[in-house]
Amino acid sequence: MRVVVLLGGESEERDVSLASGCNVADALRQSGHDVVALDPVAGALTRADEAKILAEGVGSLPPGEIASGEASVSGAATAPSRTSVGAGLWKHEEIAAAEVVFPALHGGMGEDGTLQALLDLGGVAYAGSGMLGCALAMDKDVTKRLLREAGILTPDWLVNPTAAEAVDRLGLPLIAKPVAGGSSVRLYLLNDLAGVEETISVEAARASEGGEASDMMYEAFVAGRELTVAILGEEPLPVGEIVSEHELFDYECKYQAGMAEEIFPAEIPETLARTLQARALEVHHLLRLRDFSRVDFMVDDKGEAWCLEANALPGMTANSLLPKAARAAGITFPEVCDRIVRMAAERARRASP
Repeated sequence: MRVVVLLGGESEERDVSLASGCNVADALRQSGHDVVALDPVAGALTRADEAKILAEGVGSLPPGEIASGEASVSGAATAPSRTSVGAGLWKHEEIAAAEVVFPALHGGMGEDGTLQALLDLGGVAYAGSGMLGCALAMDKDVTKRLLREAGILTPDWLVNPTAAEAVDRLGLPLIAKPVAGGSSVRLYLLNDLAGVEETISVEAARASEGGEASDMMYEAFVAGRELTVAILGEEPLPVGEIVSEHELFDYECKYQAGMAEEIFPAEIPETLARTLQARALEVHHLLRLRDFSRVDFMVDDKGEAWCLEANALPGMTANSLLPKAARAAGITFPEVCDRIVRMAAERARRASP
């Protein structure tokens, strides 16, 4: 099939998206597909561009951060403007020529449902979740409201509270992260009131510098084992456990080799594994996700599983969790990507008059 892999874009997760997309493009070629890797901001990549990105991998720090781990407000707006993806999508003739588009645009308009709505309007077949699923999963506040309504445990949370309110309602330590974001960009573990106050101040300055509101979620910390379940089609893959070098599975631990031990399958009781797989599939359906996703949990010392979030477009880099889960199930990465584009093509075939 003629497949266009969309990658790069303009969000804070651009570097991860480039690595994911190039990995997907390479895997699809191994499966016999005719593939173009297309950055809607900068245009089609050459094979040499792709090889360079794959060789370099993802940097140890996300865009807009400095070595101390503090937010660098002046660097937060170095990516192209947020309208670039939407405004530039139809300028690329490769989109119209594609039989299937494979979005690998993490964060921003690529994952919040905007891209998917544009592709729907253009009648373009694409892999992964649709507009609604992407929008629901991208907004962590909405996700958690739906989880709670469905009776699925999720840690208590507040959006844009004062520091005193966050500490009073959620206790310490607590987690701070963007309401709409991923790849562990701007993920904080806060141990005291001063840390919460500083984070609120830094994020307010970032939003002011960028000229755009930046809602932040403050979430009760659940101590325990971090476990994850990827979904491929309607199949939950083996549960994985993440053991990080840092206190949190942050950006560096997620994308740098040797910074986390990712155990697939997780060394947990079979009953717990089945429970997590069933719950992940329930979340996948609840949020109207399709083709592939990943659902993350913390399991506390009482064995209770707390759902943290769902990922409509999980990472597909060499160090990403979904490819490792598939490998534990005996599914190679080229097979994963091939299955995903074939699901999209079959869906388009069924929908055509």
